[in-house]
Amino acid sequence: MATKGKPAAGLGPWLMIAAIIILADQFTKVLIVSSMTLGEVRPVTSFFDIVRAHNYGAAFSFLNHADGAQRWFFLGLGVVAAGFIVWMLRKHAGQRLFCWALSLVLGGALGNVLDRVWHGYVVDFIQVHYAGWYFPAFNVADSAITIGAILLILDELRRVRRS
Repeated sequence: MATKGKPAAGLGPWLMIAAIIILADQFTKVLIVSSMTLGEVRPVTSFFDIVRAHNYGAAFSFLNHADGAQRWFFLGLGVVAAGFIVWMLRKHAGQRLFCWALSLVLGGALGNVLDRVWHGYVVDFIQVHYAGWYFPAFNVADSAITIGAILLILDELRRVRRS
């Protein structure tokens, strides 16, 4: 679907962006798993650490201590969401900001799905803190999902402002 006279970009470039996110996410997680023990913390600055954490739940460790069925629930949810996102990318391939957002979410979701398949949990390693307050550890996939969500909001605000 083309917008403002521009030809549709096709699905390929958007899937390539998602693939780059997946590769970056998995590469960084392999580095962490191969060089750190669970719970190890390496301070980088006064507000940023590299840690090795395992998240069995969802965002910000939601359901982290549930009975284990959440692994399969979140794995299935990720696969269904990925299918829906690919369908949306195909349908709206010419809408650049929207597709950038979806590609980032897709790459992040699949990066975390791969962790659930291979490990049974998601590897987190980025820790931000300030004055004794610690934000839950996260990873490259989580960052891509967050940036994608922000871009979706911006895209919608632009769409509302145009109409």
